[in-house]
Amino acid sequence: MATSKKETTHPRLQALGALISRASLMSKLGFSYNNARDIYRALGWPSVLTYADYAAHFVRQDIAKAIIDRPVNATWRGTVDLLESDDDDETALEKAWKDLYTDLNLKSKFIRLDRLVGLGRYGVLFLGFNDTSEREGLALPVSSGRHKLMYVKPLGEESAQISTWVTKTSDERYGKPLLYDCLIQTPSQGDSPVQLKVHYSRILHVADGLMESEVEGTPRLEAVFNRLLDLEKIIGGSAEMFWRGARPGYQGKVDKEFAMTDVARDDLQDQMDEYEHNLRRLLVNEGVELSPLAMQVADPSSHVNIQLEMISAVTGIPKRILVGSERGELASSEDRGEWRELIQTRREEHAEQNIIRPFVSMCNEYGVLPEPKEEYSVQWTDLWAPGELEKAEVGKARSMALKDYGSSPTNQDVVPPEAFYKFFLGLDEDQISLIQEMRDAQIAEEEADFAAVGQGEGVVEKKVSEEGVVE
Repeated sequence: MATSKKETTHPRLQALGALISRASLMSKLGFSYNNARDIYRALGWPSVLTYADYAAHFVRQDIAKAIIDRPVNATWRGTVDLLESDDDDETALEKAWKDLYTDLNLKSKFIRLDRLVGLGRYGVLFLGFNDTSEREGLALPVSSGRHKLMYVKPLGEESAQISTWVTKTSDERYGKPLLYDCLIQTPSQGDSPVQLKVHYSRILHVADGLMESEVEGTPRLEAVFNRLLDLEKIIGGSAEMFWRGARPGYQGKVDKEFAMTDVARDDLQDQMDEYEHNLRRLLVNEGVELSPLAMQVADPSSHVNIQLEMISAVTGIPKRILVGSERGELASSEDRGEWRELIQTRREEHAEQNIIRPFVSMCNEYGVLPEPKEEYSVQWTDLWAPGELEKAEVGKARSMALKDYGSSPTNQDVVPPEAFYKFFLGLDEDQISLIQEMRDAQIAEEEADFAAVGQGEGVVEKKVSEEGVVE
């Protein structure tokens, strides 16, 4: 597809105009009292944020990393399968997907892509087809026919800049990227990445939190960035406060009748320096009374909790899951339920719709995967499967309920056992049938044992009647 000079310069002017407009909007943040007070400036909050700001906090700040990683890791936990038919036999698409999923380690690539999407306004998955062996060929559309997918590379916004946009209003891709400038890190190049011009047909473009734009979404750290900065102040300030306040300074009071010489003063100064730097634990002096200053250490936990609660409110991540273990083992059952609902929604509305299905469609189009014969579904690992702790809790509750139910014969007259299993213990039909089979088998075994005992007693009685004495 040929691109005129007008088409390449005009989008750049549009992008520059968008940046100026966005900067103008951001510059209005935090002003009050007819612009007399700049809250953002007073509190040290930047009004304009860049990809580098988000990336730096993700790398260095624990909560920022948790905001990105917790939902991503929970979303992609387990395996992802395509189900085209309920039959036991695998279809061609199902088998080809499993092979591709394993060979290219797609789970790891999707996780990395999802993280990069959250850091910036978008992320991309660069698909390396075998239709060209030259770098220049990457700037051309993927050729028709069946191809092999050799590799996939997740790239963030910073490493996949949009260089050319589709500007023709009659084009179905109007307002979308045409070419990307991709920076690829290769071991042979050391620290210098290779820059490639890549056609959109080789790129899976993924954006989250879209508003008016269909290309650029909302970074996941943008809405909570001020809270992240506040956390740095509070936690860093509390550490500095402890460092300075837990080991207080000393105040010296010189006796009025004591005349301190320069030598004594220098000696006392040397002792204080050694004491401060942990080289001395005793002070020897005369004429000066040293008394420690009062410690000033405050508990920052309430201030930290406020920031975490605000972050939890925006991200939807329960606070105890945000700061606790990844699986929420320290969270309440209510938190776990809300978290699972959030992840289930994220799987269906983001991971499936923005990543998996578009990726499968591209692979169908270029012959990497066979066309589905019927509508397929995406099968995730069950989020609601109980863990070991939950199984133990449920088992304990059921055993107590069963004990209370069996303690009174009248209970069985009011509620039949099958109804108790189903409505009070929450067992399904298969579980109830299995219990009945096991119960019937136990009864049959007891009857057989009783019959065997009865036959043995009959033999003994007959022998006694015949001989009169049992030997």
